[in-house]
Amino acid sequence: MRSLSKLMLLAVVLVLTACKASLGQPLQWYKGNLHTHSYWSDGDEFPEMIMDWYKSKGYQFLALSDHNILAKDEKWITVAKSKMYEDDFAKYLSKYGEKWVVHKNDTGRIQVKLKTYSEYKPLFEDKNFLIIQSEEITDRYGDKMIHMNATNIQQLIVPQGGQSVTDVMQRNIDQVIKQRAESGTPMIPHINHPNFFFSVSTQDIIDLHGERFFEVYNGHPLVNNYGDSLHPGTEQMWDNINIAYLKKNQPLLYGLATDDSHNYHQFGSAYSNAGRGWIMVRSSELQTNALITALEQGDFYASTGVVLDHYSVVNNAIHIKVKSEPGVQYTIEFIGLKTGQQKTQLISDVRGTEATFQLTKGIAFVRARVTSDKQKPNPFREGDVEMAWTQPISYRK
Repeated sequence: MRSLSKLMLLAVVLVLTACKASLGQPLQWYKGNLHTHSYWSDGDEFPEMIMDWYKSKGYQFLALSDHNILAKDEKWITVAKSKMYEDDFAKYLSKYGEKWVVHKNDTGRIQVKLKTYSEYKPLFEDKNFLIIQSEEITDRYGDKMIHMNATNIQQLIVPQGGQSVTDVMQRNIDQVIKQRAESGTPMIPHINHPNFFFSVSTQDIIDLHGERFFEVYNGHPLVNNYGDSLHPGTEQMWDNINIAYLKKNQPLLYGLATDDSHNYHQFGSAYSNAGRGWIMVRSSELQTNALITALEQGDFYASTGVVLDHYSVVNNAIHIKVKSEPGVQYTIEFIGLKTGQQKTQLISDVRGTEATFQLTKGIAFVRARVTSDKQKPNPFREGDVEMAWTQPISYRK
């Protein structure tokens, strides 16, 4: 009963947050990444250096989502005995100083005490930059690697295990939902890189309940965004899952783009670098509750470089205008499921920077994909161009 009361209170908070926007508080687009790693798990950089990089590049929010850990307790790391990492430590020490950086030398090896979330958060947060506490719940079933992010988590969730891939995911999702209800704090789970070693199939996700987000794009070199001859790419998976969700009367699944950054000193398609994928969230304010409200309403798009100057849905009419760059060509495609069909298809496309699509009763859902001809710097795969994806929507009476 107590959990139910807290869940009801949380629902009221989110409704009030949404109402603030509807009452005239201006909406803005905020850029952020929800999947980032540091020395707290298997990243190769100090949290402060990572925060500084993202903030200096114009991001407005960031989640450090290290594996099965929150940056709360005491943790020391030993700097790798290589010039690259020793030089990086020297830069870190020079930037933040002896009073901030707690370190020691033990038999010729540099050991550093990592700063916790509560320590580094005040150093960077201001009206233009928000840090969100997160965890990558890192689980498995047999040889299947099952990773799920919990955004704005308050307490560590230990991987739950299970009797199948779906069962493992469901148990971990349930723990996030439970913590959200009990704490009264908005938080969301999302499925990470389903094609990482092809561990999570379309059917595995179809059988879930309570999951609203998955990564349609992830910047890690091993995640197989495009599938292979035996496995669909994540974009095709996305559509197939939503076809199934419609049949079960479940809310549509939304697609995220993330960095999954681990490597901050070596660059190229063999490394998991920062700056490859992000989301643009339209929110009434740069505040965690407001961002989560917008995410759950689907008021965001995923991007690897394309920026939208305008996006709206009014009276079932979708209007998109790209913030164009000189000399760059764009194609806006509307991909959807026609009523009675079993597969999505390209319904309309416009070569240019602006397009409008009228959604009718004959279309079960539709989403937009914007593709440029601009080569992406430091791409996930050589030859990739900058893109963006809006969220699927259904006809509204």
